[in-house]
Parts: sequence; structure tokens; C-alpha cells
Amino acid sequence: MEFIVLSVFLISYFGIVLKRDKALFFIYGAVLIFFVLQIINFKDIYNFINYNVLGIFLGTSILSYLFSFSEIPTYIVEKIEEKEYTVGMVYLIICIVTGLISLFVENVATILIISPVALKFTKKYNLNPVPLFIGMAISSNLQGCGTMVGDSPSIILAMETGMNFNDFFYMPAVKIGQETGKLGIFFFVQFGAIISFFVLYLFFRKFKKVYKLEKKIIKIKSFIPLSLLILMIFSLAISSFFYDKFSYFPLIICLFYGIVGIIWYFFSYKEKTFLKHIDWESFFLLLGIFIVIGTIKKVGFIEYIANFLVKIGGKNHFLLYNLIVWLSVFVSAFVDNIPYTMAMISSIKILTNSLNLNPYIYLFGLLIGTCIGGNITPIGASCNVVGIGILKRNGYKVTFQQFFKIGFPFTVTAVLGASLIMWLVYN
Repeated sequence: MEFIVLSVFLISYFGIVLKRDKALFFIYGAVLIFFVLQIINFKDIYNFINYNVLGIFLGTSILSYLFSFSEIPTYIVEKIEEKEYTVGMVYLIICIVTGLISLFVENVATILIISPVALKFTKKYNLNPVPLFIGMAISSNLQGCGTMVGDSPSIILAMETGMNFNDFFYMPAVKIGQETGKLGIFFFVQFGAIISFFVLYLFFRKFKKVYKLEKKIIKIKSFIPLSLLILMIFSLAISSFFYDKFSYFPLIICLFYGIVGIIWYFFSYKEKTFLKHIDWESFFLLLGIFIVIGTIKKVGFIEYIANFLVKIGGKNHFLLYNLIVWLSVFVSAFVDNIPYTMAMISSIKILTNSLNLNPYIYLFGLLIGTCIGGNITPIGASCNVVGIGILKRNGYKVTFQQFFKIGFPFTVTAVLGASLIMWLVYN
């Protein structure tokens, strides 16, 4: 039975990697096989699904679209252009803004928000947008792991381990088993961002031309989406204090603000087809992956991964930590990080329990590796694929070498900086 489950899982996994546009076919094909063979039943499926993750993803997806629709990101970037910086500095600032937005808006949505403005700027002055789009994608991936709502792996990690919104900023002493609390992953990601943006500066500094831009009257459609986004973030932060009493606060909060946004949009603009703007493919992919990962956990395969890690690095905790971080970087450079993250979270829980270690430093290391590791290749993260797709539709081709040339040094610098300083702080 274990062999069958593992074989079906691997086939669906590599099917997603090789044919990303057929991901739903592979994942639900695996679910159907497990169900027909009676390896799982309806009760299992109900128990495997993490409803908080789905609720957060859906709510933030709605607000991400509305934020883009409001034209506030366009306003921000065009204000940057008016400062008459060099092209390279404009590129760098756009990447920084993209990263900051991605702290609170899902990565793919962030790229969709900024890309029209980036294309408009590069086309206007006949500039090559490829380096800019690569910089935007990798900046988005980097900052996505800094908060609970920044990227799918962050959401999954929080909901699978009982972490709350505030834990990403400050870990209480009671959770990490130390006398005093420690800084959360957010601050280590920012340290990695600061030193890795120097890498982007080195690539962009050759664009030295300065364009004198005319002042424009930029009209923001509404501040309602931004207000809802800010309220959602504050509500998640406040709910963290009551998370132990009711675990579905994140789901309710994100869906509440998402629904309020839909109602506002419908009555303000009479738009009846709003739901088509939501990334339903990723939503149902998440749903299917929960079932598949739940199945391999049910048959005990997760324990095999944990035992493998124990054999290699069980006696040296620093080695074990770096094994998790850099294995995650390598795997995420080539495959979808969502199923990998789900499988590894369970493995790390078992691993740290067997070695009597606090799991959070290893879980944060996993998150840094999976989110930032996707920056190495053009297929390593969904926003990379989306950004390259936008360029392709506009007549620009991005080669593997072009992406790797920027993504690899950026990734190594960010991961080294963030992971090493985090280990020093926690040990």
C-alpha cells in the first residue's frame, strides 16, 4: 500500500512540475486513485483539509485584486518615476516596493499589480524590461515569507503549526522554550533583503540614463481596498491573542474583509463577474494537495523522511538546520514548493520531537529555503512563471541563463544572511 501511495504521489508531483498548466488534472487524478483503492474515505478528506489556509488564501486574493484595481500601486511607482532617478535606481526602487507589497499581498497578485506599471515605464523609454521583471519576481518571493499572509507556504506553516500573525514578528519564550522571547522570521528576512538588494544594485547600476518625466495627475480610484487590507492585517494581529480560544479566527477575518470588498465593488461598479478575477486554480490546487499530503502522512511515509534527516544530521544540530535550509533551496528551485512544504512540516515536527528539539527554528529555516529558493530558476515559483508569461505576451523572451544569472547570487546571499543570523539569535 505504501508503495502505491508513494508512486502515485511522485507521478502527480512530477506531473505538476513538468506540466504546470495540467496541475489540477494530476493532483485530482491522484485523489481519485486513492479514493477508488479505498486508501482514503470522505471522513479522511474532511480531516486532511486545513480550512484556515483556504480561507486566508481566498480572502487575501480578493483584496489583492481590489488593491490592484484601486490604482494605488500605479500611483506609488509613478511618484517614484517623477524623482528623476537613474533607470537603474528606478528599477531597484520598483523591486523594493514590489517586495514590501508582497509582505501582505500574495506573490502572484503582487506581480500582477506592479507589472502593468513596469511595462509602461520600460516601453515609454524603449528599455529592456527583462532584468526588471526578474528583480520584481525574486523580490516578491523573498518578502513573501516574512509575514503569515505573504505567501502560500507562510500561510500553510502558520496554520499547520498553530502559529499566529504576531509570531512572525516576535516568538514568545513559551513557544521556543527559552527564558526570553526572540525576534520572528520577519526581521531575519529583512536582513536577507538588505544584503541581497545590494546584488540587484550591482546588476542595475549599469542603467545610468536619467529621463526627465513630466508631472502627471494620477487618479486613485478608491482607498477602500487599502483600508480593508490594513484592517485585515490589524485584525489578524489582534486575533493572535485569542487564537487558543478559537482557531478559526484567521479564516473568518480574511473571508469577512474579502466579502466586504466584493460587496463594495459590486455596488460601486456594478461588476457581476468579480469572481473570475480570483485565482481559483491555485485555490483548488491547494485543496487537492492537502488531500494528497494527508494520504502520504496516513500511510507513514512522512516518518521515513524524518528518519532520513536524523541519520544524516541528528548528532549535529547546526548541520541538520543547514541541511533543511539548503535542501529546501535546491528542491524549490525546480519543483512546486507547496506540496514540499506540507510534507516537510510534518517531517520536521516528528524529527524535532524525536531529538527533543524546539521545532520553530527548523520550521523557519524550511520557510526561508522554500520561499527564497524558488528564485534560482524561472520555474521555481508561481510568480516567476507569471512574470515571464507577461513578458512573453509582450514580445520578450527570458532564457534560463538570464534568470539564473540574477536569481542565483540573489538567492544565495539572501538565504545565507537570513538563515545564519537567525541561527545565531536562536542559539
